[in-house]
Amino acid sequence: MRPKIKRHICTEKFAKCSLFKPNGIPAKELIKVSIESDELEAIRLVDIEGFSQQDAAKKMQVSRQTFANILKKSRFKISTALINGHALVMPEELVVSEPKGQTL
Repeated sequence: MRPKIKRHICTEKFAKCSLFKPNGIPAKELIKVSIESDELEAIRLVDIEGFSQQDAAKKMQVSRQTFANILKKSRFKISTALINGHALVMPEELVVSEPKGQTL
């Protein structure tokens, strides 16, 4: 497998949490689905910011086909987690712990 090329990702726009899961079920009992930072960025650019795949690919500095593959994979992971009640694990590099007592 070829090494992954570094992607341009805007990390300041992501939630500061490490896990999304169904309410009322302990995380240790759930199957965990991990999403990569480039997959989360692809979803953000197209589904939230409204970029076309071509423009979003330019922002991430990848080819349009690579972007389409990343987007397809991320949508599969998110829909699988939602439909099957799995936990969605955020990329570690995006999780920033807030100092205790600080409110946003």
